[in-house]
Amino acid sequence: MSTATPTDGRSDFDFIFGRWRVRNRKLVDVTDPACQQWIEFDATAEAEPILGGLGHIDRIRADAFEGFTLRQFDPEAGVWRIWWASSNRPGHLDPPVEGSFIDGRGRFFCDDVLGGRAVKVRFEWTTPSPDTPRWEQAFSYDDGSTWRTNWTMDLTRVD
Repeated sequence: MSTATPTDGRSDFDFIFGRWRVRNRKLVDVTDPACQQWIEFDATAEAEPILGGLGHIDRIRADAFEGFTLRQFDPEAGVWRIWWASSNRPGHLDPPVEGSFIDGRGRFFCDDVLGGRAVKVRFEWTTPSPDTPRWEQAFSYDDGSTWRTNWTMDLTRVD
């Protein structure tokens, strides 16, 4: 019986387990491609594994909203799917972004409609260290030719 960790990608998000302080930098209106005004705010987050390690959930709490992420690994396809919901859009679950990690960078994409416009969505995860991961969201309104970052989160592990 082998106890080796599978190398198919299912462990790529294991760094996220635990409690975090989160420094957010976000456009005031991420659905407006012309928005130039940024806000910064702090939040807390906590993530834990589910489904025998093939998924996990995390919750983020800030003064203005509460968010929930469900991530699931599909071992057959070798990809992660990530769903997002928040108290700012009650009753709505965003379509999942899908992707994987290559050379330490996780890139995840989907198509959506925001503010009445078709948009491509990209999430990127990097881990400069296990205790300081970074998440970035960007949208493309020209089918992926150009991307505009509209939200970043810098996480710091809490003991």
